[in-house]
Amino acid sequence: MIEKIKALAAKLYPEVVGFRRHLHAHPELSFHEFETQKFVEGQLEALGITNHKRMANTGVVALIEGRNPAKRSIALRADMDALPIVEANEVPYKSTVAGVMHACGHDVHTSSLLGVAGILHSLRDEFEGTVKLIFQPGEEKLPGGASLLIKEGVLQNPAPASVLGQHVMPQLPAGKIGFRRGLYMASTDELYVTVKGKGGHGAMPHLCIDPVAITAQLLVALQQVVSRFAKPSVPSVLTFGKVIANGATNVIPDQVYLEGTFRTLNEEWRAEAHTRMKKLAMELAASMGGSCDFEIRKGYPFLVNDEPLTDRARSWAEAYVGAENVEDLEIWMAAEDFAFYSQQAPSCFYRLGVRNEAKGIVSSVHTATFDVDETALETGMGLMAWLAVKELGA
Repeated sequence: MIEKIKALAAKLYPEVVGFRRHLHAHPELSFHEFETQKFVEGQLEALGITNHKRMANTGVVALIEGRNPAKRSIALRADMDALPIVEANEVPYKSTVAGVMHACGHDVHTSSLLGVAGILHSLRDEFEGTVKLIFQPGEEKLPGGASLLIKEGVLQNPAPASVLGQHVMPQLPAGKIGFRRGLYMASTDELYVTVKGKGGHGAMPHLCIDPVAITAQLLVALQQVVSRFAKPSVPSVLTFGKVIANGATNVIPDQVYLEGTFRTLNEEWRAEAHTRMKKLAMELAASMGGSCDFEIRKGYPFLVNDEPLTDRARSWAEAYVGAENVEDLEIWMAAEDFAFYSQQAPSCFYRLGVRNEAKGIVSSVHTATFDVDETALETGMGLMAWLAVKELGA
């Protein structure tokens, strides 16, 4: 079976590269993947996969049934949305949409899953069970397309025994795969804070309530919520990346606006930290004569890779790409809405290497120069198809 899958992956590779380049040139933002949805549907139809439907407005879910389809079901997920980034790459497939770019590799994920669809549809008489293909919208934006799909029943009829997802990783060379069992990625919450005071002339601070001074104290104090109250064994990150004080050299503004993110890997501590941050912010501001509005928009939960499933997937990956090309990953404090699946069913979210230093393909995700070594597409679709048939028991 492994050689059949590798041969099919090699055969489909040129076409899948074409899929990826088309998607890269025509990116769409989260929950606006209308043309991407049509493209995916068209390619599934061309493969002969007619059992598909739309979900979560711009998503597509398809079924590939093998022999005895009711025996077991698994799900394979790819996300489809792009980011609001102006592409700096000068490549034939450069984004044609102003200010929008596939800077996180979702074009790779979608085209690779289309390749997986082609492989598994060709082999449907050689495995038992059903494969559910999830082409998911809106991974990059709250509340996350995964949460919407789950609410609409994507993990029902049939209910998958396991869910697999892959994501590009520019730190790994193309041809390599990364796994981590257990806790892997952080929860994520968005923080929106307004510190309010009383503006006035910079030369007369005694007549003002300076929100800039309050904010300076607040930024330092909030970090101590993490450093003094979180268990050292629980990873936590608190970052404020946006601070706006629209005063001037001699003008104290009425308020300061902040945006940040809080991430951790423990739900009890997450809830406690929310309470502590709000309480500290409001009381500190009040103690200095001001006030504070502290909004927390709760985002994705932490992502946990089911240990037995991940162990199986890792061993099968070693058989497919060689043990020397499979690496262990560290905990990563980035967040992914695949975490919603991992909270509902045994799941494994693994990494696909796309780096090629010789070709200058080294940029991180979410940057204007991100690109991938497209040979990773052949590895990615072949491996995922292989993991699928093995998980189905073939």
